[in-house]
Amino acid sequence: MDETDTRAAPDELLERVAAGDKASYAELFDLLAPRCLALARRVVVSRPLAEEVVQDAWLQVWRTASTFDRSRGSATTWVTTLVHRRAVDTVRHDSAAARRDLAYEARRPTGYDTVSESAVDRDEARRVRRCLDGLTTKQREAIDLAYFGGRTYGEVAGDLAVNPATVKTRIRDGLQRLRTCMGGL
Repeated sequence: MDETDTRAAPDELLERVAAGDKASYAELFDLLAPRCLALARRVVVSRPLAEEVVQDAWLQVWRTASTFDRSRGSATTWVTTLVHRRAVDTVRHDSAAARRDLAYEARRPTGYDTVSESAVDRDEARRVRRCLDGLTTKQREAIDLAYFGGRTYGEVAGDLAVNPATVKTRIRDGLQRLRTCMGGL
């Protein structure tokens, strides 16, 4: 007879565990843990999380071994069912936590001071208006039509009845003046 024949069957080991036999628990663990870890890894994916699942499930095996009923199935099935349930519960818990976190983030107030943001926006608007007021009438007119009116150089030239090259010059000069006024932004 070789060594593998002297090992107890998982069912016998689990019944001994139910009686508080720590050596049988260690032997059953050595026998089934690799299968349990592989199962947990398939469900939860992460190895560290799978190890945690297996640890929790084996703690449950120790605590609830007395509920094992050989007539309802094998010890291997009973233990792997505990591991599978624990792994599925872990995935469900983590998914629910992720959904809660997303919902919480969506409801959180903005991370900045809206009053100071509004004040900065008003200040910027005043600076832009002041700089636009510093343009010549012809530069302002060409920029208004091109940038605020959404027209092309050709359309602006047609509206103003001037050469397209003249429109480009007015816009270029006006933008240079705005850039200087705004502080080189």
